[in-house]
Amino acid sequence: MATNTIAKNSFPQTTKDLENYEWHTLAEQQIVKTLASHPEAGLTHEEAARRHEQMGANQLTGKGGKSPWLRFLEQFNQPLLYILLTAGVVTLLLRDWIDAGVIFAVTLINVIIGYIQESKAEGAIAALSKAVTTEATVIRNGQKTRLASTELVPGDLVLLASGDKVPADLRLLSVRGLQVDESALTGESVPVEKVTHLLDVETPLAERSNMAYTGSFVTFGQGEGIIVAIADATETGRISQLIEGSSGLKTPLTRKIDKFSKTLLYVILGLAALTFAVGLGQGGSLINVFKASVALVVSAIPEGLPAIVTVTLAIGVSRMARRHAIIRKLPAVEALGSTTVICSDKTGTLTENQMTVQAIYAGKQKYSVNGIGYAPDGEILMEQKSVDPNADRHVALRECLEAGLLCNDSHIEWRDGQWSVVGTPTEGALIAVAQKAGLTQATLEQEMPRIDTIPFESQYQYMATLHELDAKQGVNVIYIKGSVEAVLKRAKHLLDTQGQLTPVNPAAVEQEVERMAEQGLRVLAFARKEVAANRQSLAHTDIEDSLVLLGLQGMIDPPRQEAIAAIRACQEAGIKVKMITGDHALTAFAIARQIGICSAQEQVFTGGQLAQMDEQELAQAAEQSMVFARVAPEQKLRLVKALQLKGEIVAMTGDGVNDAPALKQADIGVAMGIAGSDVAKESADMLLTDDNFASIEAAVEEGRAVYRNLRKAIAFMLPINVGESMTILIGILLATVLPILPIQILWLNMVSSVALIAPLAFEPKSGQVMQQPPRNPNEKLLSGSLVQRIVAISVFNWLVIFGMFQSVLQTTGNEALARTMAINGLVAAEVFYLLSITQFLPSVFARIKGKSTSVAYAPAIGIVGVVILQCFFSQWGMMNQVFDTTPLTFTQALICIGVGFPVVLIAVILQRFDPLN
Repeated sequence: MATNTIAKNSFPQTTKDLENYEWHTLAEQQIVKTLASHPEAGLTHEEAARRHEQMGANQLTGKGGKSPWLRFLEQFNQPLLYILLTAGVVTLLLRDWIDAGVIFAVTLINVIIGYIQESKAEGAIAALSKAVTTEATVIRNGQKTRLASTELVPGDLVLLASGDKVPADLRLLSVRGLQVDESALTGESVPVEKVTHLLDVETPLAERSNMAYTGSFVTFGQGEGIIVAIADATETGRISQLIEGSSGLKTPLTRKIDKFSKTLLYVILGLAALTFAVGLGQGGSLINVFKASVALVVSAIPEGLPAIVTVTLAIGVSRMARRHAIIRKLPAVEALGSTTVICSDKTGTLTENQMTVQAIYAGKQKYSVNGIGYAPDGEILMEQKSVDPNADRHVALRECLEAGLLCNDSHIEWRDGQWSVVGTPTEGALIAVAQKAGLTQATLEQEMPRIDTIPFESQYQYMATLHELDAKQGVNVIYIKGSVEAVLKRAKHLLDTQGQLTPVNPAAVEQEVERMAEQGLRVLAFARKEVAANRQSLAHTDIEDSLVLLGLQGMIDPPRQEAIAAIRACQEAGIKVKMITGDHALTAFAIARQIGICSAQEQVFTGGQLAQMDEQELAQAAEQSMVFARVAPEQKLRLVKALQLKGEIVAMTGDGVNDAPALKQADIGVAMGIAGSDVAKESADMLLTDDNFASIEAAVEEGRAVYRNLRKAIAFMLPINVGESMTILIGILLATVLPILPIQILWLNMVSSVALIAPLAFEPKSGQVMQQPPRNPNEKLLSGSLVQRIVAISVFNWLVIFGMFQSVLQTTGNEALARTMAINGLVAAEVFYLLSITQFLPSVFARIKGKSTSVAYAPAIGIVGVVILQCFFSQWGMMNQVFDTTPLTFTQALICIGVGFPVVLIAVILQRFDPLN
């Protein structure tokens, strides 16, 4: 049996030192002593910092990645590069050293670029994954605080509640109805009910019910435990590493690219074989015919395509992160561009998540409250006049406020320049309004200490606390807050303005609830019940009846102004926005009207109505209505499925434990990064770091921009390769001198890939990206309109190369000059085409007109780079020798530019039929 003692005043130096203890067999006093902690105040911040430095972060050691050398060698594992390498080897055997050297150099450069880009992309995704941290509620220095799970250390006191993910291995010290899902660790499908009593040392892991283990989820109740193991020393760490959440770079689109590359491989080999056969049939020498075939192969290979796809997706992920949307699964970047419906929660997503009490009904009197958010600024009014809650005629008002302040597990504090709630927004609003009346939590809690609590659970719809009221009179008091339905049916009396009990009139109360709800207010009811002073615990049976209704408080979470604009942008983009909330139907409807989701004539369906519908009726309701209220989490799943059956591509937001099935079912699961539970976050494809609907719209916008940039890259790259291939193939068929040599083609392709195509990955979104309908997710990579564009530009590129070469050759008889001008004419056409499909010129003109403050400089930088490179290519003697070129005069250079310009007219015409912006 393991040792259960430790030297006095000492503490283990590493997490390994703690592994010798059978924590489930130890009493609380032994555990606290062993861990040198305090059972109520926890660790001090200084001691926690010392242990964190000594023992490291509370995170599992990641799986060892591939070595840099292996990742580098994997870059060669591309079908198209196989052809280049084979061509280089054969060229080398023919002792054509320069051509072979250039082929190998180009291949190596392409591999290096791919390696660098993939490393950056993987690094960016890994960094974003690490940015999403689990948080836990911890007691340090006797104060509750929220900390990242990575900061926790052995000896920390952790509070658990429904929806939490257990951040480390805990020995439980207190529980209240605590149930934990440990299926990921033990395989037990049913949540385990937790206890605190000691267990035998032989108790197997799955039956250690006084422990809570890393990675398991709290499904019910509350509890408190002390951390006994972190990081790799936890049970989860011992068994295996957690499945890494970072997404690989293989997505549906990259798989399409891979499939396209393999198809292209067969086409290229077929054309090369045809070229070789035709050349030999026309009596050409073996070496010359082989060189022509190599030229065809080299010209047809879009070497930079895989790299540009990878880097474009990675840039899209980074841009989304800057706009508060973290992509956990890379395919979501593509799916976002196809989204047709966004199902959004209301609270915190469409609204500010700063609940504010605006109306109170107490003692049969109506009060209004001014001030916004959690700031204790404002006053309580009756008939537009300020009231004193301490006055005799406002006894019910004061008790209603006290109930909201005491039956409360949250507190508000000044943090980062603003008042923030530590806890739930609803409870924060109750604290703020009480403070406006001069009441403080610290004072009341001292006057009426809490004895016991029934935490809020969705199945009961209320929370209750037991307080010491007056020991001399033999009285304690229970305060209850919850939904009007739950409290009103248990209430027998109503407290009037003078503090006297009168029979409650449910109809009058419900009428007041409806009045508040019509204003978009969420309404909570408050009640009390006096019990004997010897009562030291609470049960649900204690509050089944005979409650005294103290009043109602109506609060609202104001709509986010940016959400209103985002919803309008989504609607203009052909994306329907639907609100799915657990709030009251009238509240949901009022907010939905304010933010533009629905009109005054819109029908609102409730969860009760949805439950009675068959699948066909549900599908029709899901398609037609924009607002769904009082919806249970399991009904969200049914709504998502119903919309998908209608052919919709659904993005679904969620924050609760029970939202996980709907998030997984949705095409894009969107979890709240701040308010969301860990279960919801792990089920989602995307996280919102600001819980703001506008960030969803921004992510959709960026997703569309990513796909458009990829289409631009394909539309730019393939015509270059096809144009070059046509030139070689037609030259062979016509038995003419090759207008362009293999080594020159390699130069063209690499210059185009690096300098001109790379800027397309950095293209900003255009103003029209959210003015088009969602794209069909089943759309082929090469759609009909894109193929037409590629063919048109390819033919023009062929005419430039072939026409320029033949014209100059017939005029001067100089093959080197003809090839040099043909190549520069093609580069000029590429530059003009790039300007025609990018945002550079439109952004410059917008800047001149004062309509924009930013310019898309990436294409300009690429063009300047290409001009400099082409000057070296044409005018530098060493480059002339390597690439068989000759210097150009100023007039000849102008001719090359003029020949390339007409592509602008073709691009303008194509833009009318196939807009790339």
